[in-house]
Amino acid sequence: MTSRTNALPLIAGRWALDTFHSSVGFAIRHLGVSKVRGRFTAFDAELVVGETLADSAINATVELGSIDTGNADRDAHVLAGDMLDVEKRPTMSFRSTGIRGDGEEWTLDGELTIGEVTREISFAVEFGGVEDVFDGSRHAGFEATGQIRRSDFGIGFGAGEAILGDVVKIQLDVQFIEPAE
Repeated sequence: MTSRTNALPLIAGRWALDTFHSSVGFAIRHLGVSKVRGRFTAFDAELVVGETLADSAINATVELGSIDTGNADRDAHVLAGDMLDVEKRPTMSFRSTGIRGDGEEWTLDGELTIGEVTREISFAVEFGGVEDVFDGSRHAGFEATGQIRRSDFGIGFGAGEAILGDVVKIQLDVQFIEPAE
């Protein structure tokens, strides 16, 4: 029988991302008065649950070219050289460096890399629980929120913060599928 970690009711092993029930979203201030929201449609992640939290990790990759803000012209501009410059920075990746917390409230620390720039980031994580699914699999759900500054990653915009804010809020809603025993 596979053991569970001391802190989470998750069996040890590699949990695969359920991409059909997961999302990677963001929001950024526009003109200082409202927020533009969007999402990335191509991403992958893997949760490795160890015997302890110290042995557990998560790694994820987002294809920046998969941005969707609901406006094709805006998406094309964001992907261009004066912003994301997706030709030079095709992906954003995350590698965890630590997991801490208790119950439903957790913090996920790690390193976020966009292009050749890596910065530390922390996500507030809410553990949604584990449920049996009709096909016999078990899914664990998490919601994570964090924020970065565009300027920390060299992501500019000629007109500056008066038009587009520097802070990008990130929201992840993810489900992972329990490994087969």
